[in-house]
Amino acid sequence: MSAYIPYGRQSISEQDIEAVVAVLRSDWLTQGPAIAQFEQAVANYCGAKYAIAVSNATAALHIACLALDLQAGQRLWTSPNTFVASANCGLYCGGTVDFVDIDPHTYNLSVAALREKLEQAAKGDRLPQVVVPVHFSGQACAMAEIAELADQYGFQIIEDASHALGGRYQGQPIGNCQFSEMTVFSFHPVKMITTGEGGMILTNRADLAEKLRRLRSHGITQDPDRLLQDAPGAWYYEQQELGFNYRMTDLQAALGYSQLKRLEQFLDRRRYLAQRYSQQLQDLPITFPYQHPDTHSSYHLYVIRLQLEHLQKSHREVFQALRDRGIGVQLHYIPVHTQPYYQQLGFHWGDFPQAEQYYREAISLPMHQGLTDAMQDQVIRILHEVLQ
Repeated sequence: MSAYIPYGRQSISEQDIEAVVAVLRSDWLTQGPAIAQFEQAVANYCGAKYAIAVSNATAALHIACLALDLQAGQRLWTSPNTFVASANCGLYCGGTVDFVDIDPHTYNLSVAALREKLEQAAKGDRLPQVVVPVHFSGQACAMAEIAELADQYGFQIIEDASHALGGRYQGQPIGNCQFSEMTVFSFHPVKMITTGEGGMILTNRADLAEKLRRLRSHGITQDPDRLLQDAPGAWYYEQQELGFNYRMTDLQAALGYSQLKRLEQFLDRRRYLAQRYSQQLQDLPITFPYQHPDTHSSYHLYVIRLQLEHLQKSHREVFQALRDRGIGVQLHYIPVHTQPYYQQLGFHWGDFPQAEQYYREAISLPMHQGLTDAMQDQVIRILHEVLQ
């Protein structure tokens, strides 16, 4: 029997292991020099001024909202086609959350839908304070157009780029924050690079970077230039606001720094696999992931949509048949507004029809840097057998 092929998984080299072991043999397991080294390397790679490493991307989204001073009763809008964390971060701050339907081709937040929703909100004084565009599957949102709307309507932008480290928009790296206040990356094991769990926030604003560093560590600072009271001695630290323990360890940072050196190799592999899927599945009744000419995806995911009108099987039957034959397909994502928790907040099926239609047809095929040609051939062969 062939081995199970997951939709995503990490790739750990001997060099990665040696990097972590070196930290274990050092004086610093956490709050040491590996953190700053990793942060600077990611900032340099993306072309941003500041990077702040944290324990996971959910924590990153949370303190990014706090850094923008999102307060109780204020509004955060995001895409329904995302993991729940992209919306929950607004609720953590006491804000209210709403969604903007997706573009039927890119599956990202629709600029047309955003514009229409903003026009209606402006009439009722219900404009958002924060919008979180999600670069789904590694393809950037239409950030230039979203930034124009931000200027017009006065909201701030946090890019959720959890899928998109290594992707590019208009020829520039995602994460350079040209069109946003902050960009968030995830280093979960299925993402582009991993630190086990981990996340990072990039920004070009010194004030946000300073606040993010305090918020990730209990709201505390030891910076002599920023103390509010005279320091009685070298031991002194101040808690200046309510923060959290969202710190990344040096073990994680060392792994991330080592992984970052392999990112271009990972990207090449993912883009090669995506091209191969697109070439070898041409004869099947499926819709391939569209790539906007402004973007160069990192291909965290490769999502196909079933053309159900041409099939004798349901979406659920195809998904289960692939799982039964050892293909670890997944579905990204259940529209957030249809989760029971969000339905209790007043959302309903039918609120965002493009995201819901996408959900009824989408399947994520295996896509990761460890996927060999032989493994992909097996995925392609079984998908042909299931769909024909």
